[in-house]
Amino acid sequence: MWTPADFPDRAAWSFDLTTADRHTLIDYGRGGKRSDLERHFRDPAARWLDLLNTGPGFVLLHHFPIDTLTAPEVERAYRGLGELLGTPVGQDRHGSIISHVRDERIATGQRVRKYRTNQRQDFHSDGSDLVGLLCLHPARTGGESKIVSAHAIYNEMLRREPHLVEVMYHPMPWDRNDEHGPGEQPYFELPPITQINGLPRIFFIAWYIRDSQRHPDAPALTDDQRAALHLVETIANDPAFHIAMTFEPGDVQLLSNSTVLHSREEYTDHDDAAARRHLLRLWLTTNTASVPELLRGGIPAPQRE
Repeated sequence: MWTPADFPDRAAWSFDLTTADRHTLIDYGRGGKRSDLERHFRDPAARWLDLLNTGPGFVLLHHFPIDTLTAPEVERAYRGLGELLGTPVGQDRHGSIISHVRDERIATGQRVRKYRTNQRQDFHSDGSDLVGLLCLHPARTGGESKIVSAHAIYNEMLRREPHLVEVMYHPMPWDRNDEHGPGEQPYFELPPITQINGLPRIFFIAWYIRDSQRHPDAPALTDDQRAALHLVETIANDPAFHIAMTFEPGDVQLLSNSTVLHSREEYTDHDDAAARRHLLRLWLTTNTASVPELLRGGIPAPQRE
Protein backbone atom coordinates (compact mmCIF):
# COMPACT_ATOMS: atom_id res chain seq x y z
CA MET A 1 0.00 0.00 0.00
CA TRP A 2 1.03 3.61 -0.44
CA THR A 3 -0.06 7.21 -0.06
CA PRO A 4 1.25 10.28 -1.94
CA ALA A 5 3.67 10.94 0.90
CA ASP A 6 5.57 7.81 -0.15
CA PHE A 7 6.50 9.38 -3.50
CA PRO A 8 8.23 12.73 -3.00
CA ASP A 9 9.96 12.16 -6.35
CA ARG A 10 7.96 11.21 -9.44
CA ALA A 11 11.04 9.51 -10.87
CA ALA A 12 9.99 6.40 -8.92
CA TRP A 13 7.10 5.84 -11.34
CA SER A 14 7.50 8.28 -14.27
CA PHE A 15 9.81 7.42 -17.19
CA ASP A 16 10.84 9.15 -20.42
CA LEU A 17 10.97 6.93 -23.49
CA THR A 18 14.41 7.37 -25.02
CA THR A 19 15.19 8.27 -28.62
CA ALA A 20 16.02 4.61 -29.22
CA ASP A 21 12.73 3.55 -27.61
CA ARG A 22 10.83 5.92 -29.89
CA HIS A 23 12.63 4.74 -33.01
CA THR A 24 11.86 1.12 -32.15
CA LEU A 25 8.17 1.93 -31.67
CA ILE A 26 8.13 3.90 -34.94
CA ASP A 27 9.70 0.99 -36.82
CA TYR A 28 7.20 -1.47 -35.35
CA GLY A 29 4.26 0.84 -36.01
CA ARG A 30 5.28 0.97 -39.66
CA GLY A 31 5.33 -2.81 -39.96
CA GLY A 32 8.61 -3.77 -38.28
CA LYS A 33 9.38 -7.13 -36.71
CA ARG A 34 7.88 -8.08 -33.37
CA SER A 35 11.17 -9.74 -32.42
CA ASP A 36 12.96 -6.37 -32.70
CA LEU A 37 10.35 -4.76 -30.44
CA GLU A 38 10.64 -7.56 -27.88
CA ARG A 39 14.44 -7.51 -27.88
CA HIS A 40 14.66 -3.75 -27.41
CA PHE A 41 12.07 -3.50 -24.62
CA ARG A 42 12.95 -6.71 -22.76
CA ASP A 43 14.55 -4.95 -19.79
CA PRO A 44 12.26 -1.88 -19.59
CA ALA A 45 9.14 -4.04 -19.87
CA ALA A 46 10.39 -6.30 -17.07
CA ARG A 47 10.97 -3.24 -14.88
CA TRP A 48 7.50 -1.84 -15.60
CA LEU A 49 5.86 -5.19 -14.89
CA ASP A 50 7.70 -5.41 -11.58
CA LEU A 51 6.37 -1.98 -10.58
CA LEU A 52 2.86 -2.95 -11.70
CA ASN A 53 2.73 -6.42 -10.14
CA THR A 54 4.85 -6.14 -7.00
CA GLY A 55 5.42 -2.39 -6.63
CA PRO A 56 3.00 0.53 -6.32
CA GLY A 57 0.89 -0.71 -9.25
CA PHE A 58 1.28 2.25 -11.62
CA VAL A 59 3.70 3.62 -14.22
CA LEU A 60 3.64 6.74 -16.40
CA LEU A 61 5.62 6.81 -19.66
CA HIS A 62 6.34 9.99 -21.64
CA HIS A 63 7.00 10.72 -25.31
CA PHE A 64 5.27 7.86 -27.12
CA PRO A 65 5.82 8.81 -30.81
CA ILE A 66 2.30 9.92 -31.69
CA ASP A 67 3.75 12.93 -33.51
CA THR A 68 5.52 10.78 -36.11
CA LEU A 69 3.10 7.93 -36.84
CA THR A 70 -0.25 7.82 -38.62
CA ALA A 71 -3.33 6.86 -36.56
CA PRO A 72 -3.22 3.17 -37.61
CA GLU A 73 0.53 3.09 -36.98
CA VAL A 74 0.06 4.56 -33.50
CA GLU A 75 -2.48 1.83 -32.69
CA ARG A 76 -0.16 -0.91 -33.96
CA ALA A 77 2.80 0.40 -31.97
CA TYR A 78 0.67 0.91 -28.85
CA ARG A 79 -0.82 -2.56 -29.03
CA GLY A 80 2.65 -4.00 -29.61
CA LEU A 81 3.96 -2.25 -26.50
CA GLY A 82 0.97 -3.52 -24.51
CA GLU A 83 1.55 -7.09 -25.67
CA LEU A 84 4.97 -6.98 -23.99
CA LEU A 85 3.09 -6.69 -20.68
CA GLY A 86 0.06 -8.92 -21.24
CA THR A 87 -2.59 -10.21 -23.64
CA PRO A 88 -5.10 -7.63 -24.91
CA VAL A 89 -8.75 -8.51 -24.25
CA GLY A 90 -12.09 -7.12 -25.45
CA GLN A 91 -13.51 -4.01 -23.80
CA ASP A 92 -17.08 -4.02 -25.10
CA ARG A 93 -19.72 -6.23 -26.69
CA HIS A 94 -17.91 -5.86 -30.02
CA GLY A 95 -14.65 -7.23 -28.64
CA SER A 96 -12.75 -3.98 -29.26
CA ILE A 97 -9.08 -4.40 -28.33
CA ILE A 98 -8.34 -0.67 -28.42
CA SER A 99 -11.04 1.67 -27.12
CA HIS A 100 -11.22 5.33 -28.05
CA VAL A 101 -11.80 7.29 -24.83
CA ARG A 102 -13.47 10.52 -25.88
CA ASP A 103 -16.69 12.46 -25.57
CA GLU A 104 -18.90 11.09 -28.33
CA ARG A 105 -21.62 13.62 -27.54
CA ILE A 106 -24.32 11.00 -27.51
CA ALA A 107 -27.88 12.29 -27.21
CA THR A 108 -29.11 12.91 -23.67
CA GLY A 109 -31.21 10.06 -22.33
CA GLN A 110 -29.29 7.22 -23.99
CA ARG A 111 -27.43 4.79 -21.74
CA VAL A 112 -23.74 5.03 -22.40
CA ARG A 113 -20.56 4.06 -20.57
CA LYS A 114 -18.94 7.10 -18.98
CA TYR A 115 -15.66 6.86 -20.87
CA ARG A 116 -17.65 7.90 -23.97
CA THR A 117 -18.67 11.17 -22.29
CA ASN A 118 -16.96 14.15 -20.64
CA GLN A 119 -18.51 13.31 -17.27
CA ARG A 120 -16.53 12.77 -14.11
CA GLN A 121 -15.72 9.13 -13.38
CA ASP A 122 -15.28 8.47 -9.67
CA PHE A 123 -12.63 6.02 -8.45
CA HIS A 124 -13.00 2.60 -10.03
CA SER A 125 -11.25 -0.43 -11.55
CA ASP A 126 -11.33 -1.65 -15.16
CA GLY A 127 -12.12 -5.21 -16.21
CA SER A 128 -8.66 -6.73 -16.66
CA ASP A 129 -5.36 -7.30 -14.84
CA LEU A 130 -3.79 -4.15 -16.30
CA VAL A 131 -5.14 -1.06 -18.05
CA GLY A 132 -3.20 1.29 -20.31
CA LEU A 133 -4.17 4.79 -21.47
CA LEU A 134 -2.29 6.60 -24.25
CA CYS A 135 -3.02 10.32 -24.53
CA LEU A 136 -3.39 11.63 -28.10
CA HIS A 137 -4.99 14.96 -27.14
CA PRO A 138 -5.74 16.38 -23.68
CA ALA A 139 -8.89 18.34 -22.87
CA ARG A 140 -9.02 22.13 -23.07
CA THR A 141 -9.63 22.17 -19.32
CA GLY A 142 -10.18 19.41 -16.76
CA GLY A 143 -9.88 15.68 -17.30
CA GLU A 144 -7.25 15.26 -14.58
CA SER A 145 -6.45 11.62 -13.68
CA LYS A 146 -6.23 10.51 -10.05
CA ILE A 147 -5.02 7.19 -8.67
CA VAL A 148 -5.23 5.64 -5.21
CA SER A 149 -3.90 2.52 -3.52
CA ALA A 150 -6.70 -0.02 -3.06
CA HIS A 151 -4.85 -1.48 -0.08
CA ALA A 152 -4.56 1.94 1.57
CA ILE A 153 -8.34 2.25 1.21
CA TYR A 154 -8.80 -1.24 2.66
CA ASN A 155 -6.69 -0.46 5.72
CA GLU A 156 -8.41 2.88 6.28
CA MET A 157 -11.80 1.15 6.09
CA LEU A 158 -10.58 -1.30 8.74
CA ARG A 159 -9.59 1.65 10.92
CA ARG A 160 -12.86 3.56 10.49
CA GLU A 161 -15.64 1.00 9.92
CA PRO A 162 -14.33 -2.59 10.03
CA HIS A 163 -17.80 -4.09 9.70
CA LEU A 164 -18.13 -2.46 6.27
CA VAL A 165 -15.04 -4.33 5.08
CA GLU A 166 -16.84 -7.58 5.82
CA VAL A 167 -19.82 -6.31 3.82
CA MET A 168 -17.55 -5.86 0.78
CA TYR A 169 -16.59 -9.55 0.84
CA HIS A 170 -20.18 -10.55 0.00
CA PRO A 171 -21.68 -10.45 -3.51
CA MET A 172 -23.33 -7.29 -4.79
CA PRO A 173 -25.24 -6.88 -8.08
CA TRP A 174 -23.48 -5.11 -10.97
CA ASP A 175 -25.20 -3.60 -14.01
CA ARG A 176 -24.01 -5.00 -17.37
CA ASN A 177 -24.72 -1.70 -19.16
CA ASP A 178 -26.89 -3.47 -21.74
CA GLU A 179 -23.83 -5.44 -22.95
CA HIS A 180 -25.27 -8.85 -22.02
CA GLY A 181 -26.16 -11.55 -24.51
CA PRO A 182 -29.55 -13.09 -25.32
CA GLY A 183 -30.91 -14.99 -22.36
CA GLU A 184 -28.36 -13.53 -19.95
CA GLN A 185 -29.31 -11.48 -16.94
CA PRO A 186 -28.72 -7.72 -17.33
CA TYR A 187 -26.63 -7.79 -14.15
CA PHE A 188 -24.12 -10.11 -12.49
CA GLU A 189 -23.15 -10.66 -8.86
CA LEU A 190 -19.63 -10.28 -7.51
CA PRO A 191 -18.05 -9.27 -4.18
CA PRO A 192 -16.14 -5.97 -4.49
CA ILE A 193 -13.38 -7.55 -2.35
CA THR A 194 -11.97 -11.03 -2.96
CA GLN A 195 -8.88 -12.86 -1.70
CA ILE A 196 -6.35 -13.76 -4.38
CA ASN A 197 -3.04 -15.34 -3.41
CA GLY A 198 -3.74 -14.43 0.22
CA LEU A 199 -4.24 -10.72 -0.44
CA PRO A 200 -7.46 -8.66 -0.59
CA ARG A 201 -8.23 -7.47 -4.11
CA ILE A 202 -10.73 -4.66 -4.61
CA PHE A 203 -12.70 -4.55 -7.86
CA PHE A 204 -14.81 -1.44 -7.65
CA ILE A 205 -17.20 0.51 -9.89
CA ALA A 206 -19.76 1.93 -7.50
CA TRP A 207 -22.06 3.35 -10.17
CA TYR A 208 -22.34 -0.10 -11.82
CA ILE A 209 -23.51 -1.49 -8.49
CA ARG A 210 -25.93 1.37 -7.89
CA ASP A 211 -27.19 1.19 -11.51
CA SER A 212 -28.06 -2.49 -11.01
CA GLN A 213 -31.05 -1.30 -9.05
CA ARG A 214 -32.81 -0.32 -12.28
CA HIS A 215 -33.39 -4.04 -12.89
CA PRO A 216 -36.41 -5.35 -10.91
CA ASP A 217 -34.83 -8.79 -10.42
CA ALA A 218 -31.52 -7.49 -9.06
CA PRO A 219 -31.02 -7.96 -5.31
CA ALA A 220 -31.80 -4.76 -3.43
CA LEU A 221 -28.77 -3.05 -1.91
CA THR A 222 -28.75 -2.90 1.87
CA ASP A 223 -27.98 0.20 3.90
CA ASP A 224 -24.62 -1.30 4.86
CA GLN A 225 -23.74 -2.01 1.23
CA ARG A 226 -24.52 1.55 0.25
CA ALA A 227 -22.50 2.81 3.23
CA ALA A 228 -19.53 0.66 2.21
CA LEU A 229 -19.55 2.05 -1.35
CA HIS A 230 -19.74 5.59 0.02
CA LEU A 231 -16.86 4.99 2.42
CA VAL A 232 -14.57 3.73 -0.36
CA GLU A 233 -15.33 6.85 -2.41
CA THR A 234 -14.85 9.15 0.58
CA ILE A 235 -11.40 7.76 1.36
CA ALA A 236 -10.30 7.65 -2.28
CA ASN A 237 -11.26 11.29 -2.85
CA ASP A 238 -9.25 12.49 0.15
CA PRO A 239 -6.08 14.21 -1.22
CA ALA A 240 -4.09 12.52 1.54
CA PHE A 241 -4.68 9.22 -0.28
CA HIS A 242 -4.58 9.90 -4.03
CA ILE A 243 -2.04 11.11 -6.57
CA ALA A 244 -3.20 13.47 -9.33
CA MET A 245 -1.65 13.70 -12.78
CA THR A 246 -2.44 15.59 -15.97
CA PHE A 247 -1.86 13.80 -19.26
CA GLU A 248 0.18 15.37 -22.03
CA PRO A 249 0.22 14.12 -25.64
CA GLY A 250 2.29 10.94 -25.82
CA ASP A 251 1.86 10.00 -22.16
CA VAL A 252 1.03 6.36 -21.39
CA GLN A 253 -0.48 5.53 -18.00
CA LEU A 254 -0.27 1.87 -16.95
CA LEU A 255 -2.20 0.63 -13.91
CA SER A 256 -2.75 -2.61 -12.03
CA ASN A 257 -6.49 -3.04 -11.55
CA SER A 258 -5.91 -5.28 -8.55
CA THR A 259 -4.10 -2.69 -6.42
CA VAL A 260 -4.98 0.73 -7.85
CA LEU A 261 -8.28 2.55 -8.38
CA HIS A 262 -8.40 5.48 -10.80
CA SER A 263 -10.71 8.40 -11.51
CA ARG A 264 -11.12 11.13 -14.09
CA GLU A 265 -12.41 14.64 -13.54
CA GLU A 266 -15.07 16.19 -15.75
CA TYR A 267 -13.59 18.13 -18.65
CA THR A 268 -14.34 20.83 -21.22
CA ASP A 269 -13.29 20.08 -24.77
CA HIS A 270 -11.86 22.16 -27.58
CA ASP A 271 -14.25 23.51 -30.21
CA ASP A 272 -12.14 21.96 -32.98
CA ALA A 273 -13.19 18.29 -33.22
CA ALA A 274 -9.66 17.24 -34.25
CA ALA A 275 -8.20 18.74 -31.05
CA ARG A 276 -10.68 17.23 -28.58
CA ARG A 277 -9.59 15.00 -25.71
CA HIS A 278 -8.77 11.55 -27.08
CA LEU A 279 -7.11 8.62 -25.32
CA LEU A 280 -6.50 5.05 -26.49
CA ARG A 281 -7.22 2.35 -23.90
CA LEU A 282 -5.89 -1.20 -23.64
CA TRP A 283 -7.05 -3.93 -21.25
CA LEU A 284 -4.39 -6.58 -20.62
CA THR A 285 -4.50 -10.00 -18.99
CA THR A 286 -1.17 -11.07 -17.49
CA ASN A 287 0.33 -14.44 -16.57
CA THR A 288 -0.46 -13.82 -12.90
CA ALA A 289 -4.12 -13.67 -11.88
CA SER A 290 -4.69 -10.51 -9.88
CA VAL A 291 -8.41 -9.85 -10.32
CA PRO A 292 -11.40 -12.25 -10.12
CA GLU A 293 -11.43 -14.78 -12.98
CA LEU A 294 -14.79 -13.44 -14.17
CA LEU A 295 -13.08 -10.15 -15.10
CA ARG A 296 -9.70 -11.18 -16.48
CA GLY A 297 -10.91 -11.97 -19.98
CA GLY A 298 -12.52 -8.61 -20.60
CA ILE A 299 -16.08 -8.24 -21.81
CA PRO A 300 -17.16 -11.27 -23.87
CA ALA A 301 -18.99 -10.67 -27.12
CA PRO A 302 -22.66 -11.73 -26.81
CA GLN A 303 -23.47 -15.11 -28.31
CA ARG A 304 -25.84 -15.12 -31.27
CA GLU A 305 -29.05 -17.10 -30.98
